[in-house]
Amino acid sequence: MSDIEQVRDLLARQLDWGAAHVGYVRAVADFPAELRAEVPRGLTHSGWQVVEHIRLAQADILDFCVNPDYVARPWPESYWPGVAPRDDAEWEASVEDYQRDLRTLQEMARDEKTDLFAPIAWGDGQTILRELLLVADHGAYHVGQLVAMRQTLGCWH
Repeated sequence: MSDIEQVRDLLARQLDWGAAHVGYVRAVADFPAELRAEVPRGLTHSGWQVVEHIRLAQADILDFCVNPDYVARPWPESYWPGVAPRDDAEWEASVEDYQRDLRTLQEMARDEKTDLFAPIAWGDGQTILRELLLVADHGAYHVGQLVAMRQTLGCWH
């Protein structure tokens, strides 16, 4: 495997790597439906808000990476949902959509046709590499919040 192939593989795995911390799938698995709208004491968001925020931010970054007609959405209202999901189906759809978009980003990282270092033509100097690292960092931060939240709520095993 060449050096750039190793970098691409590492980058793809880093997007949801469980080597240094809990991954997204484990953080959301079996999150009790009755606690998804709870905002634990001392925290500012519910589990639903964090799960959906991670999805929304990742989807926005993916859109920015691939869409020449990308339009930035208003902050913060477009990135933070209300406290509770409408139902279990909305929770499940968020989790599934996050994982689908994550696989797309991982494929992008591994694709030799993707120039990781070229500025995105419709951006302000951002590169695909920068955006993928942003997704990895943002996701890791909020997954840590989910784990701490679940510990506080007494639903972390």
